[in-house]
Amino acid sequence: MKYKIPLKNTFSVHKNLRFILVLAMLWIPNLVLAHDIPSRVTVYAFVKPEGNELTALLRVPMEAFGEVSFPLRGPGFLQFSEAQFELNDAARIYITESMHFFENGVELTEKELRLARVSLPSNRSFTTFEEAMENIQSPPLDDTTNLFWRQGVLDVLVTFPIESDQSDFSIDPQLGTLSAQTTTVLRFILPNGAERVFNYLGNPGLVELDPRWHQAAFRFITMGFEHILEGIDHLLFLFCLVIPLRSMRALIPVVTSFTIAHSITLIGSAFGIAPSSLWFPPLIETLIALSIVYMAFENIVGARLEHRWIVTFAFGLVHGFGFSFLFSDTLQFAGGHLFSSLLAFNIGVELGQLFILILVIPVLNLLFKYFVKERIGAILLSALLAHSAWHWMLERGATLGLFQFQMPIFDSLFFASLMRWGMMLIVIVAALWAMYELFRKFSLIESFSDYSYRQKARSEAK
Repeated sequence: MKYKIPLKNTFSVHKNLRFILVLAMLWIPNLVLAHDIPSRVTVYAFVKPEGNELTALLRVPMEAFGEVSFPLRGPGFLQFSEAQFELNDAARIYITESMHFFENGVELTEKELRLARVSLPSNRSFTTFEEAMENIQSPPLDDTTNLFWRQGVLDVLVTFPIESDQSDFSIDPQLGTLSAQTTTVLRFILPNGAERVFNYLGNPGLVELDPRWHQAAFRFITMGFEHILEGIDHLLFLFCLVIPLRSMRALIPVVTSFTIAHSITLIGSAFGIAPSSLWFPPLIETLIALSIVYMAFENIVGARLEHRWIVTFAFGLVHGFGFSFLFSDTLQFAGGHLFSSLLAFNIGVELGQLFILILVIPVLNLLFKYFVKERIGAILLSALLAHSAWHWMLERGATLGLFQFQMPIFDSLFFASLMRWGMMLIVIVAALWAMYELFRKFSLIESFSDYSYRQKARSEAK
């Protein structure tokens, strides 16, 4: 038996086929372009103001220029004698238009692309500014050089007219689109010969190349504030502290001890006291999760709150090392203002903590007053926090188990680090003693006992 397809259905099938073909034609080029974007590239750059001119020297892997059709020969070798126009075009589109320089806050819009030269991947001229400049000014490679175009690197020289080399310079580099993961190593050479080295991933936003102390301080205050808001483990630790103590007076010893403790380890880490071993960061992350679990269980079982500031101090030392990991990554933006940036970062952390406390305390008071009994609510909230932190602790502990711990070598470096740790221990003991005397003088420790008693009486009355 033969079946006939109705004419109406035939038109419908043809229409659907045409629609699918159109979609395929639109989708396939995008797929090809997506494959042209490399997964990772590293850009090297020198920036040097001198007299009335700012010079920028950059080296970019040519695999980032996947949409440029370079003249090729043979199996894909670059035809150097005919490629200069395309090289200049790639330098303008991908590099010079993506690098925005500012002098005293005003963008430098006048720019001149001086040179664009291909170098071999084995070329190591970007070690110093002088060597990089000498290389880019040397005669270009000729057609006797067999170089697959994707394996080459493009050196670019761009200049900007400036008012003075003593001005404040900043940069907003937008080279993150060169690849899925673009790393930039930028070296800013000051007029006195000193260097500021920056190593960042993607687009870091506006970067002050030689910041004044107030510029660095503002940046690091912002970083510290944002770190608290984005650091979920630090937030949960604060929640654990607040749940049983919803009075600012009762929270003063706890928050003060936490602040002093993490300031000690943060400052110590900035000056090289923290171990540099690979196992140390995952150990700290595991202990941070443990601190949440411990505080949550204390809330559940009803620990004596007058001793909580001591426990908080111990865990604050751990959290300070956690803060130091972020600070060490952003230290490059401090310029020559290490200590002021360190204090500014710490101030930002404290402002973030105060902001969280101001928001959380009224919410918890309303929750326990109108929606759930205080004791039951404290147990439920603490159990939720402990559950999340418990999983983090197990995951981070498993990561920690992948590292092999080696016995220390008892040399001069070991004893020097041991001496630094001894000095930190003396500071820790002195801080504990000073806080105890301070809290006792102002009767803050006694207020813990009174608060605990009132909480217990209120709970029994309910």
